[in-house]
Amino acid sequence: MTEKREATPAELEALGSAIRLRIIRLAYQRPLTNKEIAERLGKDPATTLHHVRKLVAAGFLEAMPERRGNRGAKEIPYRAAGVSWGLSFRDDDRVGLAEAMLQAYLGEVSDAGLGKLLQTRLVVQIDESAKAELMDRIEAVLDEFVQRPLEPGAERTAVYVAFYPGE
Repeated sequence: MTEKREATPAELEALGSAIRLRIIRLAYQRPLTNKEIAERLGKDPATTLHHVRKLVAAGFLEAMPERRGNRGAKEIPYRAAGVSWGLSFRDDDRVGLAEAMLQAYLGEVSDAGLGKLLQTRLVVQIDESAKAELMDRIEAVLDEFVQRPLEPGAERTAVYVAFYPGE
């Protein structure tokens, strides 16, 4: 399993927004300009620029060399730095991030369309030890896929996993 480090307060704050979580995902495979990010999210460029700057300051996005756009305007593409998966969170921090993660997931599913969503639900009755084993095994599979090199032309697939009481 990938060794993870505890998130800093600045990282926690940056990840506490569904829009910022979505920006990280959008810029993962290829660098995007603020204008491209705004268009994909259906947001105003000024709004996304605020979020982009927070992500850059926290180390989640990297500014790439500037380039000239279609009309000669200066554009700065941003690429996800790939650090968010390597962070761990205390229980108190997870509560604060939970809503942002859920809202990011719901926004992405809404954009994709329910017809493209492949989902399942399952309730198991297991003790704490078995629950920890299940969580570790799922995280190990996700770690394995995160480490794979990007395959040019392959369809991007997002994964959302949640554990919650099944009562």
